[in-house]
Amino acid sequence: MAKGILKVKAKASGDKTKVKLMAKHIMESGQRKDKKTGELIPAMFLQELKVMHAGKEVFAANLGTAVSKNPYFAFNFSGGAKGDELTMTWVESTGKTATETAKIK
Repeated sequence: MAKGILKVKAKASGDKTKVKLMAKHIMESGQRKDKKTGELIPAMFLQELKVMHAGKEVFAANLGTAVSKNPYFAFNFSGGAKGDELTMTWVESTGKTATETAKIK
């Protein structure tokens, strides 16, 4: 699989899994102007982010233009074990979408 935009660290401890996730994305709001041309830079931001574990949604976010560049998320969920896989799906305002995976350590 090609390298995606999500950088994930997931660690199982007892009956909980702690997840730290950063999306490498410009999160352009569509309200800034290009310094050289003066034209508005088109909006391009993550609209949705979902994290699944064993077929269950463990995290979901609806994002907008107010979210900063390279957004960072941290959350815990019950369950998960070393070696299990997380499946992350994101949708961009341009319609682009992708699914990425990460192992729990």
